[in-house]
Amino acid sequence: METYSNSVCELKQEFVKVYKGNSHTTEILPNMPDELLQIDSRQLSLLHKFLEANPIYSNHISKKISDRDYTIFEGDLNNYWIDSIKHDTSYAPFYPTWMLSAWCLALNAKTLGFEQIIDIGSGDGRIAYCGRVLELDSISIEIDENLVNLQESLSKKTGIDFNPVCSDATSYDFKKIPSKKSIFVIGGVPEIGEVLAESVIKNALESSHISNSSFVLTGSHFHREFSRDKTHFGWGTSIKKFELTVTSTISLPTYWTMDQEFDTPYVFTEKA
Repeated sequence: METYSNSVCELKQEFVKVYKGNSHTTEILPNMPDELLQIDSRQLSLLHKFLEANPIYSNHISKKISDRDYTIFEGDLNNYWIDSIKHDTSYAPFYPTWMLSAWCLALNAKTLGFEQIIDIGSGDGRIAYCGRVLELDSISIEIDENLVNLQESLSKKTGIDFNPVCSDATSYDFKKIPSKKSIFVIGGVPEIGEVLAESVIKNALESSHISNSSFVLTGSHFHREFSRDKTHFGWGTSIKKFELTVTSTISLPTYWTMDQEFDTPYVFTEKA
């Protein structure tokens, strides 16, 4: 996965150099299958289909980057961003990862032998979608009803059922989650996502029917002066509290790192 993540991060840097537009939200997908990205023609077609059907993106154009053909998707996130913060128990606004980043997270889950991916604070559901494309069972839990409606629409348009659920993940009944080897991908960087992450981890660990669970935490390179924790990209205290072990960390592009030289670290953990 390190080779993959490095390739996607390098691609982001090249994209930033050549892109001359001014869209609020942008991302790219290759137009041809890519062995380095471990994506075949059917899978790539479904990733394109997701972004083409997604109303966040209103335009797409072809562009050659590093002698390869890509499609640039341009759009605006504002309407969904505003909706995502209206709930009292919303711990993080909706910001999408790149589709290629979502693919990497799902691909790593499959490589690690997980049968089920559970996307917590799932936004438009792209991580769960990628998991389903990879033939993992998926559950997509999102508190905002408008984003869940978007997910349901994308599920119908793409023909991929990634099981959108409208719920507050901190109070969701984990008994509804099938008894399979599961990986939880938890949205929200430290300080704003701590309550969400710790609630999900606690509930999962207390649910005896969900065995061998793993948790992917969205880390941050930024730490406020009053931050209590600067280890494991802001998650050290939570990792210690639940006696988790960090198995790997991969960096991937996200909406909020598009204008930065670094990218978002995703910390893979499991129960020690």
